[in-house]
Amino acid sequence: MLRSAILALSLLVAVPAAAQVQPFPASFVERDIATNGTTLHVRVGGKGPAVVLLHGYGETGDMWAPLAADLMRDHTVIVPDLRGLGLSARPASGYDKKTQGQDIAGILDALKIDKVDLVTHDIGNMVGYAFTAEHRDRVKKFVLMDAPIPGIGPWEEILKNPLLWHFRFGGPDMERLVAGRERIYLDRFWNEFSATPAKFSETSREHYAKLYALPGAMHAGFSQFAAFDQDAIDDQAFLAAGKLTMPILAIGGDKSFGTTMAAVMRFTATDVTGAVVANSGHWLMEEQPDATVKLVRDFLGAGK
Repeated sequence: MLRSAILALSLLVAVPAAAQVQPFPASFVERDIATNGTTLHVRVGGKGPAVVLLHGYGETGDMWAPLAADLMRDHTVIVPDLRGLGLSARPASGYDKKTQGQDIAGILDALKIDKVDLVTHDIGNMVGYAFTAEHRDRVKKFVLMDAPIPGIGPWEEILKNPLLWHFRFGGPDMERLVAGRERIYLDRFWNEFSATPAKFSETSREHYAKLYALPGAMHAGFSQFAAFDQDAIDDQAFLAAGKLTMPILAIGGDKSFGTTMAAVMRFTATDVTGAVVANSGHWLMEEQPDATVKLVRDFLGAGK
């Protein structure tokens, strides 16, 4: 009992209420769901056809609160923290995106949900692609936001961009450099990949920096990038099995991936619609939340 109380207190200290981002609606339930040899922290709310929202690096599932609040009106909204990130468990391995796609399948099985719409950002795109490629009959529509897919299309050219040096940054020495300086490291992402850095609020920065400073979180984050070579091999095998055929919306910020998002997805899917969000860098949900929510809402609602 005492040990549980100490653990609960330590979490409160690690992530104080003053540093919280926009909360999910009060009706959302938070659960820890065992899946694929690990445990993911999952938020579930709303009622109707299911939609899964997958976050990327530098954030957690918390980034989706504005979209979840909109979609819950007519969807069951499922928002996990990816393996190793946020409040999910941090296993020693399994950070390749194929394994993480299987994590998502396990969550849906636990919730007794068969088919879903899928909305993803950043590394969430990569996990979402792997899940969709292995479970094509389970994904009705797929929205991807502002990040490439390893091994697909212009991946090798994208790797040469000097802004993406963090793709090869990792290992014990790098972890020692960043330990205790998580906020400095993460500010680099939030600043350099924003059209207007001030749009990524101080409250959000404090919130995510504290989560990434939790024990093992930066190691898990580096592991997400370290798996890219294996991800590229797996994704090329998925592509060899055939292109995706469900409707896909590929969204880029005009100061980030822009129209490249749709170009990437046309290498691996037959029904791709592109969209570009004006006055936005990589952090679409922070920089232009209203425009981004409308794009997703309109796409998921089309044809219904």
